[in-house]
Amino acid sequence: MEDQLAYLIASVNRQLENDLEEKLKEEGVALEHFRILSALSSQSGLAMGELAHRVLVDSTTLTKIIDKMTAEALVYRAPDPGDRRKVLVFLASKGLALHKKLKGLAVQQQRDILGTLDAEGAGKLEAILRAMMQG
Repeated sequence: MEDQLAYLIASVNRQLENDLEEKLKEEGVALEHFRILSALSSQSGLAMGELAHRVLVDSTTLTKIIDKMTAEALVYRAPDPGDRRKVLVFLASKGLALHKKLKGLAVQQQRDILGTLDAEGAGKLEAILRAMMQG
């Protein structure tokens, strides 16, 4: 099984997620919440469907998470001015401050991972992963 590419990628992903999740847990933040904060910090005002796609959760799960994060004043919802049937999710100032605080954990994790490779290897790894994501 270790010779299957999908298995290798899934194993590495699980290891990385578990490591980051542990660090975030120490700060009282769930991994999914951090992903949402990160997605909204790069593009605030995302529709629920787009946000669900970006943070790798289904719509029902995202709705529950956004309800909780709204109650914590980390994000807020507003109608889409271009289509009143849609609701957009925005990063609140408290959410932005929390993301700035936590972002360093993810950056350090990436440095640690890439630090095991030389510059050329790190660049190749990133290029390969991006190409695979685009299909």
